Amino acid sequence: MENVYELKNVYKTYKNDGKEFTALKDVSLTINEGEIFGIIGMSGAGKSTLVRTLNRLEEVSSGTVNFYGDDLAALKPKELREVRHSISMIFQGFNLINQRTVIQNVEQSLKIIGTPRNIRREKAKQMLEIVGLLEKANEYPARLSGGQKQRVAIARALAVDPKVLLCDEATSALDPKITGEILDLLKKINEERKLTIVIITHEMSVVEKICDRVAIIDDGTLAEIGDVKEVFSNPRSKAAKKLVFPSNPFDPSDENGQLVRIVFDGTQSNVPFIANLVEETGLKVNILSANTRSVGGIGYGQMIIELPESEKDRKTVIDFFRKGGLSVSEVNRYE
Repeated sequence: MENVYELKNVYKTYKNDGKEFTALKDVSLTINEGEIFGIIGMSGAGKSTLVRTLNRLEEVSSGTVNFYGDDLAALKPKELREVRHSISMIFQGFNLINQRTVIQNVEQSLKIIGTPRNIRREKAKQMLEIVGLLEKANEYPARLSGGQKQRVAIARALAVDPKVLLCDEATSALDPKITGEILDLLKKINEERKLTIVIITHEMSVVEKICDRVAIIDDGTLAEIGDVKEVFSNPRSKAAKKLVFPSNPFDPSDENGQLVRIVFDGTQSNVPFIANLVEETGLKVNILSANTRSVGGIGYGQMIIELPESEKDRKTVIDFFRKGGLSVSEVNRYE
């Protein structure tokens, strides 16, 4: 599988009034052709700065950003313009031109690259059909819902046949139902067109729904990277745990109490693990919170439980769950 992007030791430092702020610190990662790659972090973590290095809207302070083997920083202006035609981007704010119709908005990206007018119109119609908005071709953006506006933005981005689609918080302004529809559309486009998609978000639910791999950015550093299913089941970094763990309003019953998180996938969901634990070991646990999520199309469940007091009993409980194929993460507090 070919690397679309390879970032090596990327730093980005801003200077303002004699002060320096480092937004990215030694970030190295690869993004593979045809995958949906998530970049997630809390507000201010550096994820939007990172995505802007992928089309050289931000110059890196040091390190390299390679696109299909070419160092973006080494490209001359004409070469960079040509590369940017292969990298489309959609945003939280849609960025549509209100004075132009839907189809004229889609044509705009084709006009920029010099596509003849008759070809532009036909291509724009094809793109609107892909996103399910051909009947809105002659409407103006003001008459569209938020989800429809984002579909127009996606059609506009696809019109130039990009190799990569960058999505910077593209669903953050949408309600959960419309977010799900947009994510389903992006997944369909990825599968049908083999388009590499990079999604920048602060919402783990977005990553869990459609991404193949994820990079977690925390305070400008790469805290963790891996397959989404693995990061969800067994997060290693503090930043990943904060994003993945369900909210839990409870602390252990005393300062020596031990909380653990157990995770099971859809193939195990019909097994009564807690009841079986009591029946087989005679030990009881306190369930503090539980929920289910769809991760890569597979239903995953997770629970936070408090273990018994004695170390021996705690080991027995953990061994029981792990023997049953569950992922068990031992932590004292979920914040």
